Amino acid sequence: MDMSQPLADPNLVRPLTPTKTGAETILSPSILEAIPDAVVAVNQQGVMIQVNSQTETLFAYTRDELIGQKIEILVPERQRPQHDQHREQFHRQAKIRRMGSGLDLYGRRRDGSEFPVEISLSPIVVGDGMVVLSVIRDISDRKHIEEELRRASEELSRRKDRELRDSQNRLALIVDSSQDAIIGKTLDGIVTHWNKGAEQIYGYTAREMIGQPISVLCPKDRTDEVPAILQKIRHGERVEYFETVRVTKDGRHLHISVSVSPIFDAEGKIVGASTIARNITAQKKVEDQFRQSQKMEAVGRLAGGLAHDFNNLLGIITACSELLRSRIDASNGEYIDNIREAAKRGASLTRQLLAFSRKQPVQVQVLELNERLKELVKLLHPLMGDDVEIVLLPRQATAIVEADPSQLDQIVVNLAVNARDAMPRGGKLVLETDVYDFDESFAREHPLMLAGRYVMLAISDNGIGMDEATRTRIFEPFFTTKEIGKGSGLGLATVYGIIKQSGGHVWVYSELTHGTTFKIYLPCADHKLGIAHTTEAETLPPRREGVTILLTEDDTTMRRMTRKILEEHGFKVFEAEDGKQALEVIAANRGKIDLTLTDVVMKGMNGPELVLRLIDSYPTMKVVYMSGYTGELVMNQGLDSGIRLIEKPFTRANLLQTLDAALG
Repeated sequence: MDMSQPLADPNLVRPLTPTKTGAETILSPSILEAIPDAVVAVNQQGVMIQVNSQTETLFAYTRDELIGQKIEILVPERQRPQHDQHREQFHRQAKIRRMGSGLDLYGRRRDGSEFPVEISLSPIVVGDGMVVLSVIRDISDRKHIEEELRRASEELSRRKDRELRDSQNRLALIVDSSQDAIIGKTLDGIVTHWNKGAEQIYGYTAREMIGQPISVLCPKDRTDEVPAILQKIRHGERVEYFETVRVTKDGRHLHISVSVSPIFDAEGKIVGASTIARNITAQKKVEDQFRQSQKMEAVGRLAGGLAHDFNNLLGIITACSELLRSRIDASNGEYIDNIREAAKRGASLTRQLLAFSRKQPVQVQVLELNERLKELVKLLHPLMGDDVEIVLLPRQATAIVEADPSQLDQIVVNLAVNARDAMPRGGKLVLETDVYDFDESFAREHPLMLAGRYVMLAISDNGIGMDEATRTRIFEPFFTTKEIGKGSGLGLATVYGIIKQSGGHVWVYSELTHGTTFKIYLPCADHKLGIAHTTEAETLPPRREGVTILLTEDDTTMRRMTRKILEEHGFKVFEAEDGKQALEVIAANRGKIDLTLTDVVMKGMNGPELVLRLIDSYPTMKVVYMSGYTGELVMNQGLDSGIRLIEKPFTRANLLQTLDAALG
């Protein structure tokens, strides 16, 4: 089994990350298990680092038995020396090898039995090395069919009519047992044979299709494919694993992988074509979902990074305005108010970016969604106008979710505003709720979701709708179909980020002239009924004379402004630009440290690492983290949600109140 060529699109590959077992992960488990063939990831030393359950079934090994073993254990013993050489040669000249490369390959099961396989190989560059991703398909059935076809062809030339009829019947049984569509046709494209697999895939019976042109299966934009394929067949060429789209009897469009071979008569003349077609629609759907999720995560990381840097700038502006307020006369207070208002608007924009990147802090409550929507509908009426009818349809008596109320309102309002713009002449806006229990089967068909109980919120309009090109981009930040100046392009990006941050999922259904429906699924929170929610009052705490704070912030201006606020409130402040300098400052100024106020992400030693270095020497020291990435402490640093974290940009009251609460 030559492992020297590929399957995976590099866009489908995740960075290698060690697991508890020492293995490494190339594809997420949900995507890996959705692929119907065996998948094996092999590192540059020829060691298997990831397999799926189909590999276990195909080779009769368990996953634990395979991970960490050389790939050669799956290769027949007679081929292992050559395979090792092929693998080394492949790493020197790596390139993609697709299924059907014409190689005669075999795999070896645990019991030593061998079976024919087809293999596609994809070299994936990771870090300073390379991983080969191999998809292995058992073609025993196909080989059996091919062998029977060969035997039948021999029998056709030497047996009498009775024996010929027996062979044809036996061949028909074999062909009809295949789940793939096996179709015979003339060189003019007229169907001469149509097996049970073809009936199951396309919906037409043999009676309906025999005698008809095969082109009836082609969509209007692909009618030129059949003549092009038949032209190759006339020249004795084969067409292997050609991916296309075909239309079923009931009008559904399926993704199909087609292999076409010429049929020869006894004299070697080409008299027709044999087609084997496999339905790969489900596989394509999984691949598309994975690509889209990877794309949205990449854009989210970019948006979060921009918001992080912008928050630092806004923090400086806010701090300066706070310090200036007490230094100018009241007649100029308007200018300070304008500065603060502009900073607030900027902070609102970055919160939308952070919501999209799933790093926005949430004030979670247990909510009864139906009751929340009843109140929200009152606010929607003036927003939507008199020409839009608003309908609320709760399908269940209660719909309990755990979410931030303001963010939940923002989802509904943003989608309602878009719906209003899609109905320039008025129409209907429908808000519908329901509760669903999704089982493992549903989760397998929707790999991004987990099985369990969900509350559905569907928001529908009967407006102009969207085409496919627009629908696939609506959640991208700054993408908008509105005129310049009439939309920021962040509304739906914010909706997407809030839903993902709340552990939910969103699906969009839309067609031009047929309106749009957003179906949002949030985890049901029936089990959390009765959780209360409290908020802290924004008041300035009393001064803290003589309390010592270690301030660590890598942005010079932000650090200077923060120190000024702290000193004016009575704190004694030691400042440092990073973790290393903070340790040096502490060593040079031996004394007590009551509280450390540190940025989370810094060059070299980050905030949590600095705290770990200090905690032994100052066991009673309190800690407050600050960051533009509001969720990064939990998400990226491995710390729990009980850590105190203040979001940039913060006001003087926010900062002092947080420190006061930490000091107790």
